[in-house]
Amino acid sequence: MHDELVDHLTRTTPLSRGEALRVVQDVLAYFDETTEQYVRRRHRELQAQGLVNATIFERIEADLKYRAVAPPELTLRQLRRIVYG
Repeated sequence: MHDELVDHLTRTTPLSRGEALRVVQDVLAYFDETTEQYVRRRHRELQAQGLVNATIFERIEADLKYRAVAPPELTLRQLRRIVYG
Protein backbone atom coordinates (compact mmCIF):
# COMPACT_ATOMS: atom_id res chain seq x y z
CA MET A 1 0.00 0.00 0.00
CA HIS A 2 1.35 3.43 -0.97
CA ASP A 3 4.46 1.88 -2.53
CA GLU A 4 5.08 4.95 -4.64
CA LEU A 5 5.22 7.18 -1.56
CA VAL A 6 7.42 4.72 0.34
CA ASP A 7 9.77 4.53 -2.66
CA HIS A 8 9.91 8.33 -2.80
CA LEU A 9 10.78 8.55 0.90
CA THR A 10 13.55 5.97 0.62
CA ARG A 11 15.04 7.88 -2.35
CA THR A 12 14.86 11.31 -0.76
CA THR A 13 15.59 10.59 2.91
CA PRO A 14 17.94 8.36 4.87
CA LEU A 15 14.99 6.17 5.90
CA SER A 16 15.03 2.45 5.20
CA ARG A 17 12.03 0.94 3.44
CA GLY A 18 10.64 -0.36 6.74
CA GLU A 19 11.07 3.00 8.43
CA ALA A 20 9.46 4.83 5.50
CA LEU A 21 6.51 2.44 5.56
CA ARG A 22 6.07 3.04 9.29
CA VAL A 23 6.14 6.82 8.76
CA VAL A 24 3.49 6.59 6.04
CA GLN A 25 1.31 4.38 8.23
CA ASP A 26 1.67 6.77 11.19
CA VAL A 27 0.74 9.79 9.08
CA LEU A 28 -2.27 8.02 7.59
CA ALA A 29 -3.43 6.94 11.05
CA TYR A 30 -3.10 10.52 12.27
CA PHE A 31 -5.30 11.82 9.48
CA ASP A 32 -7.74 8.92 9.84
CA GLU A 33 -8.95 10.51 13.07
CA THR A 34 -12.53 11.76 12.77
CA THR A 35 -13.32 15.41 13.33
CA GLU A 36 -14.99 14.56 16.64
CA GLN A 37 -11.96 12.54 17.81
CA TYR A 38 -9.61 15.35 16.78
CA VAL A 39 -11.67 18.01 18.59
CA ARG A 40 -11.84 15.95 21.79
CA ARG A 41 -8.12 15.10 21.71
CA ARG A 42 -7.03 18.69 21.02
CA HIS A 43 -9.37 19.99 23.73
CA ARG A 44 -7.77 17.65 26.28
CA GLU A 45 -4.25 18.59 25.14
CA LEU A 46 -4.88 22.33 25.24
CA GLN A 47 -6.73 22.11 28.53
CA ALA A 48 -3.74 20.23 30.00
CA GLN A 49 -1.59 23.21 28.94
CA GLY A 50 -3.76 25.42 31.15
CA LEU A 51 -5.68 27.20 28.40
CA VAL A 52 -9.28 28.31 29.01
CA ASN A 53 -12.16 27.07 26.89
CA ALA A 54 -12.66 30.33 25.01
CA THR A 55 -9.07 30.18 23.77
CA ILE A 56 -9.17 26.42 23.21
CA PHE A 57 -12.25 26.47 21.01
CA GLU A 58 -10.99 29.41 18.95
CA ARG A 59 -7.71 27.61 18.36
CA ILE A 60 -9.45 24.34 17.41
CA GLU A 61 -11.74 26.23 15.04
CA ALA A 62 -8.73 27.77 13.31
CA ASP A 63 -6.74 24.49 13.24
CA LEU A 64 -9.54 22.51 11.60
CA LYS A 65 -9.14 24.52 8.41
CA TYR A 66 -5.67 23.04 7.94
CA ARG A 67 -6.52 19.35 8.30
CA ALA A 68 -5.62 17.25 5.24
CA VAL A 69 -9.31 16.76 4.47
CA ALA A 70 -10.92 19.78 6.00
CA PRO A 71 -14.24 19.03 7.66
CA PRO A 72 -17.20 21.32 7.23
CA GLU A 73 -16.81 24.53 9.20
CA LEU A 74 -18.04 24.12 12.75
CA THR A 75 -19.25 26.90 14.99
CA LEU A 76 -17.85 27.34 18.48
CA ARG A 77 -21.15 25.98 19.80
CA GLN A 78 -20.82 22.84 17.66
CA LEU A 79 -17.27 22.32 18.92
CA ARG A 80 -18.47 22.60 22.52
CA ARG A 81 -21.22 20.08 21.84
CA ILE A 82 -18.68 17.59 20.47
CA VAL A 83 -16.70 17.83 23.70
CA TYR A 84 -19.53 18.08 26.22
CA GLY A 85 -22.39 16.37 24.41
